[in-house]
Amino acid sequence: MHNRLEWLSHASTEIGTTLDLERTAQELADFVVPRLADGAAIDLLESALRGEHVQAGRAGERPVMRAIAVSAVPRLVELEPDPVGELTSVNKDTIAVHALMTRQPVLMSRLTRDDFARVAPTARAAEKMRAAGVHSYMVVPLIARGVLLGVADFVRAGRRPPFSRTDLTLALQLASRAAVFVDNARLYKREREHVVSLQRNFLPRTTPQTPGLDVCADYAPTADASGVGGDWYDVMALPGGRTALVVGDVMGHGLTAVATMGRLRAIARTLLALDMVPERVLARMDLAARDLEDDQVATCLCAVYDPATAECTIATAGHPPPLLVDAAGDAEYLDVPVGAPLGAGVIPYDPAKVTLPPASRLLLYTDGLIKSRADDIDVQLARLRKAVSGAAPAVLESCGLLTGDWGKDHRFDEAVMLVATAHDARAGENVAVWPLPADARAASAARRLVVEQLAGWDLEGLADTTELVVSELVGNALRYGGGPGQLRLMRHERLVVEVSDTGPDLPLIQHATLNDEGGRGLQLINMLCRRWGSCRTSEGKVVWAEQDIAPPV
Repeated sequence: MHNRLEWLSHASTEIGTTLDLERTAQELADFVVPRLADGAAIDLLESALRGEHVQAGRAGERPVMRAIAVSAVPRLVELEPDPVGELTSVNKDTIAVHALMTRQPVLMSRLTRDDFARVAPTARAAEKMRAAGVHSYMVVPLIARGVLLGVADFVRAGRRPPFSRTDLTLALQLASRAAVFVDNARLYKREREHVVSLQRNFLPRTTPQTPGLDVCADYAPTADASGVGGDWYDVMALPGGRTALVVGDVMGHGLTAVATMGRLRAIARTLLALDMVPERVLARMDLAARDLEDDQVATCLCAVYDPATAECTIATAGHPPPLLVDAAGDAEYLDVPVGAPLGAGVIPYDPAKVTLPPASRLLLYTDGLIKSRADDIDVQLARLRKAVSGAAPAVLESCGLLTGDWGKDHRFDEAVMLVATAHDARAGENVAVWPLPADARAASAARRLVVEQLAGWDLEGLADTTELVVSELVGNALRYGGGPGQLRLMRHERLVVEVSDTGPDLPLIQHATLNDEGGRGLQLINMLCRRWGSCRTSEGKVVWAEQDIAPPV
């Protein structure tokens, strides 16, 4: 009795050392072999693994089980149990299914020739069992908290004595304890899968195609369910051919962090859709974060890339610095003023502007990519810079560092990685920029310039509408903006017209009565164009309008 209690005590320390389901089941099989049996196999119900209402199968039906763990002494390695990870091939007449359906153990001290067919999964496996000298078999159900999980079966071979009633009692006691560990791991795995699924549903399904940038982004969850839930990224196509890149990290984990992340991402998308500059987006997000009931703070980096100038405006709220990798593969961290995390209540945020040369890559990430329990932040950043500098372009542009060997060796937290590869949108003559006179000549000059450029692009069909649009934009700049600054025309999936000025007020569509002489310009633009809008700049504002380009016939 003393040895039995000691043996069970050892089982409690050697089984369930982690909350990994497969490892826990394997620990159970390895603990039994060779202490109790020469071979052991653990099969769990597929419904239990999926977290559904556990069904052992109705009368006449074959229960669906999956092989989770197998262990055997060297002389039994040639046996052919169901492969680990695959559905079992047992039929409804096997001893294991009988034990599962009745929730009762089965002991077969001496196997007859006919018994092997009811124990082994296949006829070939039965023959190999006989050839290996297997002579005794028992199977016990795995039940935890009243939930039927599966079965554990054991065999003995060679000169070892057959299983006895005492062995069966010991196996039942062990199965009772081990089933709790297996169930804990099962519930933990289900929770993690739910959190990861929710997290992924909050992230973009695809990244949009935008002029001047090729973007790859990916998310890698941690193996620890309690560590999932705070990291996100976003890529948005903005008016005027610009692209917004956002990465963020809620300082927390679990479902609460997922919910906070989802809210912050929705807020960021709404603000960016209003054409706000990155520093103002972060300031507004900080105010919104302070109103969240969970009182969580987050780091965030927001960047907006303009393909017409190859300039990227970046602002950060307590986030790790971005890396810029040049065409030769040399990486350097960008010097971006670091603001306080969102929700801390310390604003404003200061932006940095950087030009992205052709074939350069901008790397954004969350701290899970570099975080280490042993090294300080400078060592972590230096290690990432070295890895990026030595990585092949294809590895970077596919976010290979996140899931490759480097990421596995250094990452213990969830992480996001986003790589934006720049190419010169101006190389294909898709952008034209002109300064305009700040007087009454501006409108006629603008009309002449856009008509000539559209002819060069074989877009004469858009000339009449574009002339009208540019006349209204320039007229508003003269009347309310102190005169126009630049006129910009961009061709990609759509045709974009932009006029800048130094005025502080953003234009709004006004209600014009039949007797009003003006106030209808923006109404015309709103009817003629796919969309239009305005955004503030450091010098004033930009007003833009987009038209669809008909595909070639």
